[in-house]
Amino acid sequence: MAPEEPTPARRLGKVLGVGVALRAAWRALARRPGDRPLPPMPPESDYDPSHRTVPANRRAELVVALLLVVAGVCGFGFLAIYIIEPEAIQGNSTQWLGLALGVALAALSAACIVAGKMVVPQETKVEERDPLLQEEVVDEVVDQIESGAEGVSRRGLLIGAGGVAGAGLVVAVATPLASLGPNLTNIHNTAWRRGMRMVDEHGKLYLASEIEVGSLYTALPEHGDPEALGSPVIVVKLPPRYLDLPPSRRSWAPQGIVAFSKICPHAGCAISEYRYPLYPNTGQQQPAFTCPCHYSTFLPGAGGELIFGPAGRELPQLPVMIDSEGYLAAAGPFHEDIGPSWWNVRRNNNPGQF
Repeated sequence: MAPEEPTPARRLGKVLGVGVALRAAWRALARRPGDRPLPPMPPESDYDPSHRTVPANRRAELVVALLLVVAGVCGFGFLAIYIIEPEAIQGNSTQWLGLALGVALAALSAACIVAGKMVVPQETKVEERDPLLQEEVVDEVVDQIESGAEGVSRRGLLIGAGGVAGAGLVVAVATPLASLGPNLTNIHNTAWRRGMRMVDEHGKLYLASEIEVGSLYTALPEHGDPEALGSPVIVVKLPPRYLDLPPSRRSWAPQGIVAFSKICPHAGCAISEYRYPLYPNTGQQQPAFTCPCHYSTFLPGAGGELIFGPAGRELPQLPVMIDSEGYLAAAGPFHEDIGPSWWNVRRNNNPGQF
């Protein structure tokens, strides 16, 4: 069957229905919020939150105190691990330091949570805000703050445990400051003394016969601290034509072997560059050390004399000797302090004296 043709009356009815729906929607949107009916208010409660009882929870107070003590102990443990590293913990200091600090912070967080939930009184109060700076209101606020400790029976214990936790965390946070910058305690007194043998980075002794002309060697004091500022020295061997030491130092270079501090006297960088003339027509007159930071240049054959760069003095020289077994050793301490001049170094006007 063919669909029935809509009559004019039906068409008019549809149009009127759509118009009524649109008018209702417009009126609903145009209605102001104040014209809408409000939902019924819930019945007002008779409970006054300002009246509450605060029972003492001694068990929770004890838990908080224990957590604070644990946080403090772990904080001091951070310092202990930092000091005894690496011998006692076999080089795993980073993991142990992280564990100590993490446990300290976790214990402190747990103590705050338990105290906030089970020790500190819970009170909810809503009131109109009065004008500020009224004496009666200020006194009332002070009374409210003082009443916050009601129900805490072990105040002394919690205060002491909080002090331990605070001191431990302060120590843990301040301890890494000791690692900022170089150790400046040994600029006046280094490990080098007469008879102190020289070793390489692996602890192998240097034989005088193994030192070759044109090579640069880094030496450390035998059984000394390799991390100390005054420990590393640079050693080279020079032919007689390049040796022009002051008269008081001519005994410091047996077989042409000389040693100098590896620390540049300008800014404390490690001297690692050594130029040695391999061909007579290169324009380089003498062997020289060069600091890679600011290019201060020193002549080992002239006792560390400064010939270029911003360093304010010569490179400190270490007297060298060859012991009875043929090993390189120091013939005495440095003739002056090592390190940058602005570290209040002391200079020896008579370098022949020790």
